[in-house]
Amino acid sequence: MTLPEFITKFKRNLESRVEDLSVAITSGNVKDMEHYRAIVGEIQGLSFAVEELQSLLKRYDDDTEIDRS
Repeated sequence: MTLPEFITKFKRNLESRVEDLSVAITSGNVKDMEHYRAIVGEIQGLSFAVEELQSLLKRYDDDTEIDRS
């Protein structure tokens, strides 16, 4: 597995977790406000990580394109 493939797979796993947490919130599976805040905080952290991974993949693709030229 190449590094870009690993990053892509990891990014998909993070996105899946965000989706699961979002479903938990929207389906009413939150015990109390503290639990809600914890879930929202986790979603924010995961979303930030996904954005960073996407940025890394884009830079890698851009660098690879330059090297091919």
